[in-house]
Amino acid sequence: MEDRLHPELKSMFAGLPEVIYTRGNLEEKRMEMQQFAAAMAATLPVHEGVLTSERYIPCVADGPDVRIKIYEPREKKGALPGLLYIHGGGYILGSADMMDPAMKQMVSELECIIVSVDYRLAPEHPYPAPLEDCYAALKWFADHAEQLGGDNSRIAVMGPSAGGGLTAALSLLARDRQGPAIMFQMPLYPMIDDRMVTPSSQTITDDRVWSKAKTELAWSLYLGEREDGAISPYAAPARATDLSGLPPTYICVGDLDPFRDETIEYVTRLAEAGVPTEFHLYPGCFHGFEEYVPGAEISQRAVNEYKTALKQALHK
Repeated sequence: MEDRLHPELKSMFAGLPEVIYTRGNLEEKRMEMQQFAAAMAATLPVHEGVLTSERYIPCVADGPDVRIKIYEPREKKGALPGLLYIHGGGYILGSADMMDPAMKQMVSELECIIVSVDYRLAPEHPYPAPLEDCYAALKWFADHAEQLGGDNSRIAVMGPSAGGGLTAALSLLARDRQGPAIMFQMPLYPMIDDRMVTPSSQTITDDRVWSKAKTELAWSLYLGEREDGAISPYAAPARATDLSGLPPTYICVGDLDPFRDETIEYVTRLAEAGVPTEFHLYPGCFHGFEEYVPGAEISQRAVNEYKTALKQALHK
């Protein structure tokens, strides 16, 4: 894998430790992810002009209340667009809290209101619990946008990795339930195909980054008892047979990401279904490269490109 890496990522990649996930060490790995996020947060500027709050909202389906975090500018000039943010972590890791600095920075740069959903994690809460939490957050956001100083006709959804999978699934679910309108979706390097039959899903095996073994474990924990049965396209959006009527889409992925091929196939099918779609493939880049090596020019370019696309979508 080292031979194919982008030159700017090689030195950092060489120092990464192997990380193995098992059912038994998930709590430990969740803590490590929070510590990594905290270390990355320390490198970001402080945004005093952003207010942060949290609340618990009713789950649409049977389940406990859903925790959300709200980020909004101290001073608003007119009704602002909204962004529902769904964190990554393979459906088994991560939290809304670890995204605090990044969300504040995005509010400042994009001039929007962000609701970040702290959805339940597998295996304690397999599909459909995480998706239903995200749908509850979307519905609450749309219903309360005006109270927040927002515009419920301009709500976009984005997330990386499993957050990208949930973004794609939520767009399908909102379409089919005739729920709140999503104006734009941004599933970044999304985890959307449990079948793992593509070359990239089988050949990215280096456990210093997200790999075949991690993907296999994450899907088995997320799907739970459904793993050997019929899998819903709301669980694995690559299984959806009809992608028409979905919101305009922006997607990116690295060419050393195990989700590369399923992403490319999804992008192709979106375009064939008439969905306006922008796609970026970054050479020599592994899963989540822009978070691991934020100072690299290619990482900054990737982030700037998706933020530019998001800002244009929110404010057009």
